[in-house]
Amino acid sequence: MKYTKAGKISQRFIDADNKNFKLIFFSFIIGILAGTAGSVFRLVLGYIDNFRDDLYANVNNLDISNWLLPLLFGITGITGSLFLVKKFAPEASGSGIQEIEGALDGVKTLRWKRILPVKFVASLFSLGSGLLLGREGPTIQIGANIGKMTEDISKQPADETNPLVSAGAAAGLAGAFNAPLAGIIFVIEEMHGHFKYTFYSVAAIMVASGTADFIVRALIGADPVIKMSVFSSPDISALWMFIILGAFFSFIGYLFNKLIVLSLNFFENLSKSLFVITVIFIGILITLLGIFDTGMTGGGYGTIREVLDGSFTLRFLIVLFVGRLLLTVFSYGTGVPGGIFAPLLALGVVFGMLFGNVSHNYFPELISEPGVFAVAGMAGIFASTVRAPLTGLVLAVEMTSNYEMILPLIITAVTASVITAQLGNEPIYTTLLKRSLTIKK
Repeated sequence: MKYTKAGKISQRFIDADNKNFKLIFFSFIIGILAGTAGSVFRLVLGYIDNFRDDLYANVNNLDISNWLLPLLFGITGITGSLFLVKKFAPEASGSGIQEIEGALDGVKTLRWKRILPVKFVASLFSLGSGLLLGREGPTIQIGANIGKMTEDISKQPADETNPLVSAGAAAGLAGAFNAPLAGIIFVIEEMHGHFKYTFYSVAAIMVASGTADFIVRALIGADPVIKMSVFSSPDISALWMFIILGAFFSFIGYLFNKLIVLSLNFFENLSKSLFVITVIFIGILITLLGIFDTGMTGGGYGTIREVLDGSFTLRFLIVLFVGRLLLTVFSYGTGVPGGIFAPLLALGVVFGMLFGNVSHNYFPELISEPGVFAVAGMAGIFASTVRAPLTGLVLAVEMTSNYEMILPLIITAVTASVITAQLGNEPIYTTLLKRSLTIKK
């Protein structure tokens, strides 16, 4: 035992003394490249979203020509995305985070030469179509593959691959949400079983994440991704409500993860003809829903803003939550590129506001602002699905600037993650990685 402890201590001193400044330099380069790629992706996607909204806005009468172009736009986006992925880079489907974790474990290969262009273009098609998917999945996979590209071009030794890929993933998340600390925490917390922890590897993800965030803020802006009121912390006598909210999210996270797998299996088992018909149907459905109510489509940023305005009835919030839950599951199940972070955060806000309105009706003396539960909902649903409560907490705070809400967020996130773990709910990306390893390509 003494020898083992001494060996561990000696290795720690060796790691601390190993001045790997090359790793820091390459992480800086990765941060610049990932931040630039993420900024361009967000800007182009913004133009596509505006174009789609204009198409929807022009559908204001029974003239068939006003309906035809939006429908073709949605169907083309989904089918075009699927064609690129299935033809050139199947590993670019979905969020891609499970592919990164598999690569860090040595059971997957990051083929950056084909993933980078396919993920970038195919994601613009899929997200631009109005599917309920987020931009963070593409930017994280793009960032990780930029890390692998940097490692290959610079001919770094094999043991440097892990921190460079991890640094790229952190930079990708930071660039998607203007959340550099969340990018760092995500790699350390969610990828802790895959990430090789040393002083310089942690420094690498910090440098890459911070650099990417700087680039994004310089090119796009420094405003919070979700503009909302900054709430003061609820009274201590109301904190028990956040335990109940976390318990609700533990079951929601369990349901969401199960539905994701069921949806993937459903689409995978369809024949080619039925698959095409189903995808076209989804494209038509998403387009029609977007025309009648944009809150039912897209990643969810517009939905979050509308919900936080507080103008929706309880009945509509229930319909919105159930509708977006099912549409998110089906959107991901198709196999197009896209993340689930943003749709999850939107679901958390919708259910949190629903819970807040009910709580305000029954306990007005304790809760004056229902929106506090919407912020807590972002952390709660992330903690229950991804099983990364600290990342969910940091994401919610960085994206909304509600720093005084840390204690309620901690209560909600911890409750949601502990209960959902007791239910046997695995982290969603662990489930997706296991599933991908059992499927014959």
